[in-house]
Amino acid sequence: MSLTTPAYAIHSPTQPLEPWSLERREPGEGEVLIEIDFCGVCHSDLHFARNEWGFSIYPMVPGHEIVGRITRVGSGVSKWKEGDRVGVGCMVDSCRTCPSCLAGEEQYCDSGSTFTYNGKEKDGSVSYGGYSTQITVTQDFVVRIPDALPMDATAPLLCAGITTYSPLRHFGVKPGMKVGIVGLGGLGHMGVKFAKAMGAHVTVLSQSERKREDALRLGADDYLATGDGSVFETHASQFDFLLDTVSAPHDLNAYLGLLKLDGQMVVVGIPDPTPVSAFSLVLKRRSLSGSLIGGIRETQEMLDFCAEHGIVCDIEIIQMEQINEAYERMLKSDVRYRFVIDLAGLKA
Repeated sequence: MSLTTPAYAIHSPTQPLEPWSLERREPGEGEVLIEIDFCGVCHSDLHFARNEWGFSIYPMVPGHEIVGRITRVGSGVSKWKEGDRVGVGCMVDSCRTCPSCLAGEEQYCDSGSTFTYNGKEKDGSVSYGGYSTQITVTQDFVVRIPDALPMDATAPLLCAGITTYSPLRHFGVKPGMKVGIVGLGGLGHMGVKFAKAMGAHVTVLSQSERKREDALRLGADDYLATGDGSVFETHASQFDFLLDTVSAPHDLNAYLGLLKLDGQMVVVGIPDPTPVSAFSLVLKRRSLSGSLIGGIRETQEMLDFCAEHGIVCDIEIIQMEQINEAYERMLKSDVRYRFVIDLAGLKA
């Protein structure tokens, strides 16, 4: 038996998102059915919708920042019960057997994890995301939303939150370190909050002075406008760690020059390829790394950290029918700092 589910879908890269209906499966063994209350809007939703990365599958129902409540459990479910507040992030399955999966790093699955949307389930069917009223997921890829966190502002934590938390935690950001957050958007504003909660001295690096006030409000200790190229000279070799959240083209070498001896720069944005000079690395034994999201265990750790420290995303609530306008505003960086869809209207 299948469950008819209202949704919004896109059918080609040149069309808008529009109302659609999809069939969700009844929860089978080890699966749960979640009624979706809110879904965050990630910039990657826009990339996928418009096939900017070249592997989009249509029709597509985007959305991988999903929060809601469990309404039904399948046989053998031991981790969850009806009524639980839960979330689903960027992936809904993996091979479960490779070294990465066994280490709790399912996002680096050797076979490729199953994306929440625009992916292929193990039965070959296409996965559809959170721009819909419900979703059926294996219990092992569901996380608990702590009671202290509001559901709406928690939704983007399932992508923007874990994408920034994971490298800060993995590479050992700790009290007293000088941390630079490159870019102040949906990812960057979360990087500021996490790094500050971890005890670091946090500096935001953004192109102009436009976001200075916001950066300080979010908890940053300092702000550098990189449009003034002199900052790369006056602040050379001053940072222990840089988290680069920018997807637009920019010179990585300039930022690498800001790192101290043994400094680390981690890229979580996906800019066009940039040549990296070996001299930028070897002269100060600097490191340049990349990071994806986090595994299920680390995502739960991140949510619990947010509950302990009172961290959520800065959001703007929209209705499902406003999604095309929201995409256009995202292209203009006209959001502070994440759109979240209230699915109540789609359920009516």
